Amino acid sequence: MPLRSPDRNHYADLLRVAAICAVVLGHWLLTDVTYRNGRVSGQDALDVVGWGRWITLLFQVMPVVFLVGGYANAVSWTGHRDRGEGWADWVRRRALRLLWPTAVYVGTVALAAAAAWAGGADPGELAQAGWYLALHLWFLPVYLLLIALTPALHAAHTRWGLAVPAAMAVGAALVDVAILGPRLPLVGFANYLLVWGAMHQWGFAWHDGSLTRGRRPLGLALAGALLLVGLLTWGPFPVDMVGAGLHAGNTTPPSIALLAFAAAQCGLLLAAEPAGRRLLAAAPRRDRLARLNRAAMTVYLWHPVPVLLVAVTLYPVGLAPQPSVGSWQWFALRPAWFAVLTALLVALVAVLQRVQRPLLTLTARSAPGTNRSPALLLGGLAAVLPALAWLAVNGFAPSGRPAALALAAFACGFALVLRSGRRATAPPHRRW
Repeated sequence: MPLRSPDRNHYADLLRVAAICAVVLGHWLLTDVTYRNGRVSGQDALDVVGWGRWITLLFQVMPVVFLVGGYANAVSWTGHRDRGEGWADWVRRRALRLLWPTAVYVGTVALAAAAAWAGGADPGELAQAGWYLALHLWFLPVYLLLIALTPALHAAHTRWGLAVPAAMAVGAALVDVAILGPRLPLVGFANYLLVWGAMHQWGFAWHDGSLTRGRRPLGLALAGALLLVGLLTWGPFPVDMVGAGLHAGNTTPPSIALLAFAAAQCGLLLAAEPAGRRLLAAAPRRDRLARLNRAAMTVYLWHPVPVLLVAVTLYPVGLAPQPSVGSWQWFALRPAWFAVLTALLVALVAVLQRVQRPLLTLTARSAPGTNRSPALLLGGLAAVLPALAWLAVNGFAPSGRPAALALAAFACGFALVLRSGRRATAPPHRRW
């Protein structure tokens, strides 16, 4: 649906933009990159500022991203399905909306890492920088998987409604029991689908109104808040809602405590929707929101880059102070730190938006009935998802060398997804 359409839910757009901005500010606040003794290094502020763990309750907004993602996917998929079009075409187009800007980012960082390695960069510094630039990519394989499963998950929602995320919550709790009891850590990977997927299902319920009738949003918020307090008070779960540094928190893997937090957060935001819609009634506000919404994915992907640019340009020449993390000087400099990084990111995004615009036109729709290859699409996603997950964990240059295998898997998978959209050539007609 066009970003400026009066029928569009602009409140969902507002939540998406606000969540991305909160993610960016949270990462900039909690990341401390320094340049000392000729070396770039960094640490997480949560490892130093103990009470900072409570701040994660403010900056953990990824549940909002998945809630809005579920809503947007429901709007898009139901319209596509009602026109009689197939699932493969829809999945391909939705996936490419993420994969094109991701390919630009991954390709640029990969080339920079290769150039630094060839130029004799310190392996430790290169590995750390490559890890920092890839850390936030974890979101992409999870969300791309949910896109691929949306036709099936939405069918389940149509049949069973809110029982689906409820079942996912029970499954997530059982996974936590398996992790904490018999110590089966590999089982925890299931919670990336169950926990984030439950929030995505709430988006379906938001779309059809089954979650927003009467006082249901407040009921969801109250249930989530009570469960969260109980889990944090008497359960084995930490208060950390952002996994970083020495603290795994409730995100790696996602826990039932994170899902309870998400229920409280999303319930309150859904309850505030009428007020939010009134706030966006003016057309100029919707226009500004539309511009921000178009840049949201680019902002998310590229926001770590200004941090490293400052570290390698301003720090070595002494133009930027480097107070100890957690000191009053460190906190006093945060507004200036945000201002410099914001200016760099705005300039970077402005350039990237122009570069990426022609690429996004390559995902143009084809006519219904076009013959496609679902096998190529699924094969491409099967390569892209683990490649991005591996990069998010290990970085672009583990041990100081470019991650050639993961990057090649991503490139091949991306090519397969692109190829899956071409018309299949009909075999020549034989004359007997």
